[in-house]
Amino acid sequence: MKVAIYGQIYHENTLDYVGELLDELEKESATVAIEERFKSLLPQKLNIDGCLSFNESHGLDSSFDMFVSFGGDGTILRATTYVRDLGIPIVGVNTGRLGFLSTFKKEDVRKVVREFVQGAYTIVERSLLQVNAGSQAKEIGPLNFALNEITVSRKDTTSMITVETHLNGEYLTSYWADGLIVSTPTGSTGYSLSCGGPVIVPTAKSLVLTPIAPHNLNARPLVISDDTVIRLKVSGREHHHLVSLDSRIATLQNDISIEVKKANFTINMIEYTSESFLKTLRNKLLWGEDKRN
Repeated sequence: MKVAIYGQIYHENTLDYVGELLDELEKESATVAIEERFKSLLPQKLNIDGCLSFNESHGLDSSFDMFVSFGGDGTILRATTYVRDLGIPIVGVNTGRLGFLSTFKKEDVRKVVREFVQGAYTIVERSLLQVNAGSQAKEIGPLNFALNEITVSRKDTTSMITVETHLNGEYLTSYWADGLIVSTPTGSTGYSLSCGGPVIVPTAKSLVLTPIAPHNLNARPLVISDDTVIRLKVSGREHHHLVSLDSRIATLQNDISIEVKKANFTINMIEYTSESFLKTLRNKLLWGEDKRN
């Protein structure tokens, strides 16, 4: 059994739970690799000298059975830049508030290993988006994909921008707004949801276009097939706008064509029987609770 461990920030309350995970993995004689920056933040008393190290460019391969992320949903989004197209299943141990991606409570961290060994889980493929900005692709860099969403938004101005939108070569509309979110089903519970978009189950073959504070008030979120090729062109008072891929941001010139479509690989998420998406949805959105008292 080979397991990779990742976290972005070290907190004192994380230490005990990382230790519990390592202890459980030792019982299974697992090979463990820890992201090198996170490893440098962990105290030696965890006995991590025998653990391997990895970073974004080396140390991981498709032979790993599991990638454990300590943190919140943002940490999982960052984790995808390590896993990329290797197919390593990811599970999130939440060290803060309940998230939609990082759902395993830190107090139950030992169950991450135990239930995996017992086979009490399923692998859910999560689709991603990729962006092509033509000659300005270098501004985005090699990490041109996103698990949650790709967003175009205004930069250096309080004025709205116009986002001319085409779907499979056919003109849809021009959104006059603060920006436009193109979301995967995974990202439907993120930025898109806060802007009025629908919740979509992770296995749906759909994408969502969600305008950000549109001035044309008849503009509504639109659900489209995930095989749609989306072309966007931004114009406005300023000469540049922002393109964000999850938490990564690039500045692009206005009036260039930006192509957004489903990526040619997926991210595998481990969904434990005890921590399903629907259970998380009920807990996060407080569905089914009696609020009359």
